Amino acid sequence: MNNPLIPQKKKVLDVIAQTDIDITYKVEFDEKLKGGQFVQVSIPRVGEAPISVSDFGDGYIEMTIRKVGKLTDEIYNLKPGDYMYLRGPYGNGFPIEKYENKHLIIAAGGTGLAPVKNIVNHFNGDIDKVKKFDLLLGFKSPKDILFKDEIENWKKNINLTLTVDNADENWTGNSGLITTFVPNVEIDNMDDVQVVIVGPPVMMKFTALEFLKLGVPKEQIWVSFERKMSCAIGKCGHCKIDETYVCLEGPVFNYTKGEELID
Repeated sequence: MNNPLIPQKKKVLDVIAQTDIDITYKVEFDEKLKGGQFVQVSIPRVGEAPISVSDFGDGYIEMTIRKVGKLTDEIYNLKPGDYMYLRGPYGNGFPIEKYENKHLIIAAGGTGLAPVKNIVNHFNGDIDKVKKFDLLLGFKSPKDILFKDEIENWKKNINLTLTVDNADENWTGNSGLITTFVPNVEIDNMDDVQVVIVGPPVMMKFTALEFLKLGVPKEQIWVSFERKMSCAIGKCGHCKIDETYVCLEGPVFNYTKGEELID
């Protein structure tokens, strides 16, 4: 009988620095995935944590991990050819079929870009699958910007707005909270819009309110939660909000449900 809590040993294929503390790890992985799902990453005798999958392909996944504690400090030292332990994938992922032939708007704050990066790449690689694509990206400062090379590539096909909360003397782009730029999004047909919002809870709350002010129906807004998920199989209750197990029913929720969960 298979034990769902036992992780599998997986080889690190590549390591790509995004910022001073954010690194993307390309790791061997053969399970089927959907954008927005997560895996449990562990190092023996150190710990385990849920990590969003930022991209995937044949035989691999990518995860962008921030160095913020004991476990991620250990992961930070891994090099290509080293091993980490994975179990999953878990969660429901984004319903990308609902975004096809629609005006897709994605608003991502900070590391919230990682869970939607695969969706951005999916439609950027076949832009005719959407009627229109607006991408709003917000980071704390220029040094916190993730996936800089991909962002330059996305600009070729996507209406992309990049902003930072705190500009420095060398920054010549937009500055201000991502909510400031929501009213600038031109919506031609409200029936065609699908909005995806991922980021810190306060960012998701107020960004969703801005889209509601524009007239976007709640049913056409999607949010994704980054909770402290421990077992990831609905047993421990660490991710539970009221009666909802985020690890099982999420982390992606339609806003009609998600608005009750944003704390």
